[in-house]
Amino acid sequence: ARELAMDLLRSCGCAGAAAVVGVTFVHPVDTVKTRLQVSGTEGARNYKALGLVGTITTVAKEEGILAFWKGIPAAWLREASYTSLRLGLYKPIATAVGASEPGAGFLPKFAAGCMAGGVGSVVGNPFDVLKTRMMAAEGATALGLGETASQVYSKGGLKAFYKGMDANILRAMVNNGTKMACYDVIKTRLRATGLFGTDKSKSSLGLVSSAAFSAGFFMTLTVAPFDMVRTRLMNQPAGAGQLYSGFADCLVKVVRAQGVATLWAGFVPMWSRVAPTATIQLVLYEKFTELSGGKQI
Repeated sequence: ARELAMDLLRSCGCAGAAAVVGVTFVHPVDTVKTRLQVSGTEGARNYKALGLVGTITTVAKEEGILAFWKGIPAAWLREASYTSLRLGLYKPIATAVGASEPGAGFLPKFAAGCMAGGVGSVVGNPFDVLKTRMMAAEGATALGLGETASQVYSKGGLKAFYKGMDANILRAMVNNGTKMACYDVIKTRLRATGLFGTDKSKSSLGLVSSAAFSAGFFMTLTVAPFDMVRTRLMNQPAGAGQLYSGFADCLVKVVRAQGVATLWAGFVPMWSRVAPTATIQLVLYEKFTELSGGKQI
């Protein structure tokens, strides 16, 4: 039991460290994606009309370069909680459900990733709400983490930190299930080709990078609609000004008002964030795990 606990702590610690480092580099892309997703909602500028390049230049000109790192303190806390669990718990859960056995298919790996993602999202939801609010806030002066938390609490109490939780759990499960299953399967298939060496105890940089980047595309494809709904739910006003009652209500209203394609609004910046993020996270996680004496995926 002690050994199992140490393995779990090592896995989650390595995952959290990898995630915090990774998000620092890709956070600006997440900020642009968030602006595009809240575009056209009450009080928000129509960034969709500006397009990707127009959004970037407008934010830089009006708010300064540092605006692309709005919400980074909340992002660090989110990664240290949410990602440390969704990535760190994958191997223990996969082992428990038999997904790590030779010949295990995609579905058991997807199920293991979903379970880890669901647990992580519950813990990280408050930081997700704060991060979304801070990134979506326009203006040259960025809101601090404490100030944003005070605003959220004053308008909706503790339950406001779990706004959009249904969408967030669904998103996290689909996101992590797709990410870890695709990464695991693609990595196994690439290793079998012999192009990245034959030592199964270690994973080369080329092998991990190729598998992670490929998994990033499938992640974006499947999770984009959940991400859109989650962003709208988390960024909406509290109380009487609330626009959506929940996941299904938001989904229906967005599709009716702006069309199905809106669910993939911000796809390019999202993919530009997801693929590098997945690559950085998994490369660092695998390396940190190796250095700490653990077993890689």
